[in-house]
Amino acid sequence: MPEFNKWMIDPNDAVMLLIDHQSGLFQLVNDIDQPTLRAHAIALAKVAHLAKIPTFTTASVPDGPNGPLIPEIHEANPEAIYIPRTGQINAWDNPAWVEAIEKTKRKTLLMAGTLTSVCMAFPTLSALVAGYKVFCVVDASGNWSKMATDLTIARITQAGAVPIDTFAVLAELMSTWNRPDAAEFAKVMVDHILPRYQALIECYGKAQSVQKDGQETKLDRVEAARSKG
Repeated sequence: MPEFNKWMIDPNDAVMLLIDHQSGLFQLVNDIDQPTLRAHAIALAKVAHLAKIPTFTTASVPDGPNGPLIPEIHEANPEAIYIPRTGQINAWDNPAWVEAIEKTKRKTLLMAGTLTSVCMAFPTLSALVAGYKVFCVVDASGNWSKMATDLTIARITQAGAVPIDTFAVLAELMSTWNRPDAAEFAKVMVDHILPRYQALIECYGKAQSVQKDGQETKLDRVEAARSKG
């Protein structure tokens, strides 16, 4: 088999990290609308569940103004493990967080966090130093300004991280339509990322139906002609 492309995500080596997707912090987000941010975070949780990727979540002072994690993440991925912090701003400064990741024996991290310039960027930079490959899911992270996000992308890219979007993560983890759960991946896509894809599916379904009906009508005509003969 060919060597896996190092610039892409290997599902067998990946860990999903969803950091500080909290209801209070969401209210500070200005670079992406809240419903879209929420939908993308849920999509990552669902895709990780489908792809059987270890998933860890955490929250920054959830009993304070930052608020609790949005509940849909753990509803979408019951196997996701929540790891509490003891005040650390950078999740990587929490020994329990690092230990959980190390126990997976995986070296590719899919990371999203709110706010982007802190909750996503800080653990990204720490993970890179620790020797991990990091894909930062920018549109599943929210920030207080677009300028701050642009600066953060430049910063993490210079450090060696790979910025990526939610749809690309889904497609790379799915890998092929020739899999028994392909329809479940497609549903995540339609429900949380690309709702317009539903129209494409409907058009395809109608085209298939018309073709089938046409073939059946042709066969009926042939049979009718044979009967008359």
